[in-house]
Amino acid sequence: MKLAAFFSGGKDSCYAIYKAKKLGHTIEALITIIPYSDESNLLHYDNITKTKVQSESMNISHIIGKSVSTKTTDEISLLHKLISEAKNNFQIDGIVHGGILSEFQKSKFESICDDLKLKLISPLWHENASVYMKNLLDDNFEFIICSVTTNGLDDRWLGKKITYTDLEILEKLSKKFQFNLNFEGGEAETFVLNCPLFNNPLKIIEFKKKWDGYRGRFEIVDIGLVNNVR
Repeated sequence: MKLAAFFSGGKDSCYAIYKAKKLGHTIEALITIIPYSDESNLLHYDNITKTKVQSESMNISHIIGKSVSTKTTDEISLLHKLISEAKNNFQIDGIVHGGILSEFQKSKFESICDDLKLKLISPLWHENASVYMKNLLDDNFEFIICSVTTNGLDDRWLGKKITYTDLEILEKLSKKFQFNLNFEGGEAETFVLNCPLFNNPLKIIEFKKKWDGYRGRFEIVDIGLVNNVR
């Protein structure tokens, strides 16, 4: 099928696209919404504007919208509008959704797809967390942690590119502090710098770290494709 993908730039949305392509689907467009603030219950916030560079590396058309409020109803309305735009412009048959556990998010996508007569493809749904995280590394996904909001993860994780050794540590921490290893509960957010979908890896040129003693954010100020970095 011809699909569009809801795209945040994190590991889940990228890996969902990767798995959808493995199943024989084609990705015609990426859909990204820039939330009004980090208080959104539906949308990914951290480094969301840098998804444009990722779309350039994948050479996939990118539809971007900007939310004007934190109300979930307004965000869903905008998402409906952008998915409808993708259907009209790219003749898509469905949407790729990178959710793993969130029934709330999945139900919103299902409702929109039902209304627009589209299929919802959720290739990561209910993946085992430990197996999934290892599969990411096995399939050469390079990603960093760009925010943390849970006990057990401190500022040393901000900007860290996750390795097999890091994954072993994260597994132990997730059991000790009772957070989701795949961060599905919002315990951390990620950003993909390279993967089999990319024609060029990404390089961070400038960044800022923010830490308040519990929550932290790795903000990418400037980023580019490796062959085009200034």
